[in-house]
Amino acid sequence: MKIKQLFYLPWWFAQARFFGRKRPLQTVLFISDRCNLQCKHCSVYQQENQHNMTYDEVRQHLEYSYKLGSRFVDFEGGEVMIWRDGERRINDLINLAKEIGFFSATITTNAQLPFSGSRADSIWVSLDGVGGYHEEVRGKGTFEKLEKNISECGHKHLSVNMVVNTLNHTAVDDTIEYARNNPAIECISINFHTPFEGTEYLALDMERRAEIIDKVIEYKKKGYPIMNSISGLKLMKSNKFKRRCWVTDFVYPDGTRGL
Repeated sequence: MKIKQLFYLPWWFAQARFFGRKRPLQTVLFISDRCNLQCKHCSVYQQENQHNMTYDEVRQHLEYSYKLGSRFVDFEGGEVMIWRDGERRINDLINLAKEIGFFSATITTNAQLPFSGSRADSIWVSLDGVGGYHEEVRGKGTFEKLEKNISECGHKHLSVNMVVNTLNHTAVDDTIEYARNNPAIECISINFHTPFEGTEYLALDMERRAEIIDKVIEYKKKGYPIMNSISGLKLMKSNKFKRRCWVTDFVYPDGTRGL
């Protein structure tokens, strides 16, 4: 941990805890609506007027978020690996974030394109099951590409995120085991599909959802590399929590911002 980060985090916590200064610590920056897949649980690819931020627009949003207090940024899409602005690519945005002063830059990818050589401090890969379960959600051939690109990546901090729905809920056990046994994967995060119009059939009922969460908690207690905290999983089970947290600010592809 660098000296600036070592001092900033306690200062930020003290400001929030004792003085009530609710400044974001993390920024989720959606740089584009464009994607190279048409996943069943996603609405992004269906948008008619897709956005793709320019390098200068990204700079403006990063500088704005940094002034708010944010020091960690997660670049998301769409698909970040297809982002372009002239000759600039996603690594240029990571470099930009560091130049501005962000402590850490993360990317989230569907791993359909190679990402070895990524300058991100951490990488999240969307994994919705093993083999056919993943492909039921994301399309034929996607799992093979994902496995290949993960194995060739060589990044020390690569993790996977599973969005559980009616198509893959029976694959949770195998996916957690897969993450633990894959030397290229650091940990796994478990989330659940939030339905929007046309995807209601993908949402699990609360009883099945609770059963899966209890199972994930047991894996966590056994020492499996699950990112979710037990307290967080219990909140997901009750589904009684704030939908937005001031710790994170969001910037969307069309430039709108929200905490």
